[in-house]
Amino acid sequence: MKPVIQEEISGCGIAASAALAGMSYAEAKSRANALGIYAADPTLWSETAHVRKLLQAFGLLAAPEETPFESWERMPDKALMAIKWRVEKGRAFWHWVVFLREEGEATVLDSKKGLRSNVRRDFWRMKPKWYIEIFN
Repeated sequence: MKPVIQEEISGCGIAASAALAGMSYAEAKSRANALGIYAADPTLWSETAHVRKLLQAFGLLAAPEETPFESWERMPDKALMAIKWRVEKGRAFWHWVVFLREEGEATVLDSKKGLRSNVRRDFWRMKPKWYIEIFN
């Protein structure tokens, strides 16, 4: 799996879903927009409904509930993860990333455009709040 770079400042949910589905940001954005999901909508990074709808449209099976983060070792092999979790004006916001464990090696695919590498292993810097396991 490869990281997909978000082409919009607030497109992390679309980019993370695209990475999980193995498609480009442009294709994922087009399909998201057809479903009424837009990167500029704050609910894309402050609620899970839009991302869940997008994952389902891409044929991906996600856990029905969010699981609180406990440790990197306890993470499933594939998950959509909320990092940079914060509250602004009484509303929770976060940045979506993809957690992967392949052949025993854990990585995080981060869609942020300005990163030196979008394949991250600097786990001590990330502050995960919770994740949604992806089953396929």
